[in-house]
Amino acid sequence: MFCNQCEQTAKGTGCTVVGVCGKSADVAAIQDQLVYLLRRLAALVLKARSAGIVDTDTDDFMVEALFGTLTNVNFDPQALRRMQAGTLERAKALAARLGDQPEDLNLSPEDYPARLPESVVGIDRFSTDGDVASAMQLLLFGLKGVAAYADHAARLGRRDPELSAFICKALVAGSPWDEEVRDLGGWLELVLECGKANLRAMELLEKGNTETFGDPVPTPVSLGRRKGKAILVSGHDLLDLLALLEQTEGTGINVYTHGEMLPAHGYPRLKAFGHLAGHYGTAWQNQQKELPDFPGAVLFTTNCIQNPRGYGDKVFTSGNVGWPGCTHCTGRDFAPVIARALELPGFAEDKLGKDILTGFGRRTMLNAAPKVLEAVAQGKLRHIFLVGGCDGAKPGRNYYTEFVEKTPQDTLVLTLACGKFRFFDKDLGKLGDLPRLLDMGQCNDAYAAVRTAQALAEALKCGVNDLPLSLVLSWYEQKAVSILLTLLALGIKNIRLGPSLPAFVSPNILNLLVEKWGIRPITTPDEDLAAILK
Repeated sequence: MFCNQCEQTAKGTGCTVVGVCGKSADVAAIQDQLVYLLRRLAALVLKARSAGIVDTDTDDFMVEALFGTLTNVNFDPQALRRMQAGTLERAKALAARLGDQPEDLNLSPEDYPARLPESVVGIDRFSTDGDVASAMQLLLFGLKGVAAYADHAARLGRRDPELSAFICKALVAGSPWDEEVRDLGGWLELVLECGKANLRAMELLEKGNTETFGDPVPTPVSLGRRKGKAILVSGHDLLDLLALLEQTEGTGINVYTHGEMLPAHGYPRLKAFGHLAGHYGTAWQNQQKELPDFPGAVLFTTNCIQNPRGYGDKVFTSGNVGWPGCTHCTGRDFAPVIARALELPGFAEDKLGKDILTGFGRRTMLNAAPKVLEAVAQGKLRHIFLVGGCDGAKPGRNYYTEFVEKTPQDTLVLTLACGKFRFFDKDLGKLGDLPRLLDMGQCNDAYAAVRTAQALAEALKCGVNDLPLSLVLSWYEQKAVSILLTLLALGIKNIRLGPSLPAFVSPNILNLLVEKWGIRPITTPDEDLAAILK
């Protein structure tokens, strides 16, 4: 195997024996074969579109399947094999509709290469040209992030045919079915186009979330415990959480969020359930320490699962998530989760805990914009920091805790995604009526942060890069890559990125990112704060 798609990849270059995430070599090969098959299907989808055939169900299937190859999503070889078979079946059916039946579609999924031919994708590269290879990997890994957001949006009934067409175009790029020859500049154009596509996917997702659950509002969330039976819900899928809340109503079971589910408490439709009890634990990488002590059932709704060694009998999955041996719930039927929760002891007594705030969504932030602008004009607000992104276990991430703790009292800290769990329970005080720490939501909510920044720039009649605003980001997996590409496509500069730079970014590509966009690696909190505030 060779996998370098996440920040924690072995030795900073690539996992070759087993994934740091826990992915086996067999699962890695199946995922690579699945991507190959999706490229094949994408070529047929584009051909069908040119003939006026558009199949929304296939579009949805493709983003769901590609999402399954992200880091920490699906480790179940049987589930991935079913995805392979489904991809091949759709390819055959589409080819038949086009009056064609290419010979390669008669192969079984196992007969397809785990990676594209050497001329396109080698064991450890996408091209014999290192810079082109780097751009191709930026595209593929960014595209996986786009697929995740597009999949979430589609589940909420939000789709865009042009977004689906781009996903197919990007999948075909560099494959044996790609008729276009690109130089490095052409690949980089496609990379930035991927960033724009991701902006559209996040826009669709925000509309789906707010139309379904209401606009998030600032909401205190308890870190305490309630006496009684319990279910913990992790991941990002708010529809799964809604279904679970509906199915557990009146059962005496309390539901706790975990990880990226924390912002769910800010949505009016979800917070209306009295048994949505609070939040348990921190970020995904701590689950093997935190979840064994949770006295109830655990449901993973999207990515971020780790090996539930020693407690797998209480872990359930849904959606794209899979772990061998764990019960998978389909059709949002969570009866097995509920039954297990009723068997387990639950919390023996109430335990008070600190309240934290979440729910500073786009509408709330825009409503607060006049106060922010007034504070800037009066010199009471010197700077705004957006400190967020993916958390992880690799050393060096304490930087973000220390950075936030050291921000001056005349600054605000916006945060989103699981990176906030380094400091989400810190009391930074207030700046006027505003809390200094404002949680804008999941990584899915990066769109809200982008649009808030653009609104502030418009009000101040300046560009986003001229705002007293700095982005200090952490990355781990492919959704963070797609968000970074979105920021680059929007021309946002001077981003600080850590804890380490991607292994798939070549020296020349890195130099380009530095020269054109001012991207720089984090150093120390003191040095970076001094440089930003000088």
